[in-house]
Amino acid sequence: MSAPNTPFATLTGVRHPLIQAPMAGGATTPELVAAVCNAGALGSFAAATLSPAAMREGVARVRALTDRPFNVNLFILENPDPSDEEVARAQARLDPLRAELGLPPGSRPARFCEDNRAQIETLLELAPPLVSFTFGLLDATTVARFHAAGCRVIGTATTVAEALAWQAVGADLICAQGSEAGGHRGTFLGDPQQSCLGLLALLPQVVAAVNIPVIAAGGIMDGRGIAAALLLGAQAAQLGTAFLCCPESGIPSIWKEAILAARDDSTRLTRAFSGRLARGIANDFMRRLAAAEDEVPAYPVQNALTGDIRQAAVRQGRSEYLSLWAGQAAGMARTLPAGELVRTLMEEMAACRP
Repeated sequence: MSAPNTPFATLTGVRHPLIQAPMAGGATTPELVAAVCNAGALGSFAAATLSPAAMREGVARVRALTDRPFNVNLFILENPDPSDEEVARAQARLDPLRAELGLPPGSRPARFCEDNRAQIETLLELAPPLVSFTFGLLDATTVARFHAAGCRVIGTATTVAEALAWQAVGADLICAQGSEAGGHRGTFLGDPQQSCLGLLALLPQVVAAVNIPVIAAGGIMDGRGIAAALLLGAQAAQLGTAFLCCPESGIPSIWKEAILAARDDSTRLTRAFSGRLARGIANDFMRRLAAAEDEVPAYPVQNALTGDIRQAAVRQGRSEYLSLWAGQAAGMARTLPAGELVRTLMEEMAACRP
């Protein structure tokens, strides 16, 4: 079922009120993005952890696989410069885990993240039909530059204040992220712990506060959830975890297995892996660092420091050391090909309508 006359459809050129969420770290392969787009929804390519060269390569691959509109996502970050002492303390907490994986003690990385300004300039050069941003707020001048390049801008908000801030700088759409969502919280104003509103509470308040289209995100796994989001005033729903077990997804098999085995109480919010609040399936790593969560360096520093541990976990098939990002309804995931999943979701949504 499509909604061709909504502002969302007009702004995006997309037939279905459905977005596949951008999920950094390799989950959203060009093949996944294109399959979603070719089925009439909006696929999103996550570029937040990519170099400009890798961004160009990934976007070129998406364009080779689809002629439909697609989205590219970036984080908004400052380049960090933690002290050697802070890095050493953080590594000392992680070294016992490294030893269990047969890794050497950690040292200071050459860098902690890609240069965000260079990523933004590359995205302006690539000019995909839609661009979305998480973890922060662009200034109005940069939003205007994206508009001049022909891009529609989506800003992620976890509170009404954040939604209003994005509207004020000229965003075209707001993605309202409920606390049920898997992966990193997008909070950039105030205390992240105090910004954990569930989607059912957040969505109608954001819809009432802004005059641009709102996208609902967080814990939606089937067509019933999409229909409910539209009933609450969203013009589209963004699903992430629902697409992680598709064959086109780039996550390792141990992560997919954990999602499919998840229960309703399997996930929790943690700072342990990355230094930023994120929802994932609880495991040994989370539990062992729980007491030190308030002491770990902020994102992206902790994320960089745990990178070797997470990579070794994948190589060795040890999910207890891997960040298993997933939303609260992860156990509802299906192993359908992405295009078939889009069609199934739309059929389920249509069945909910009178």
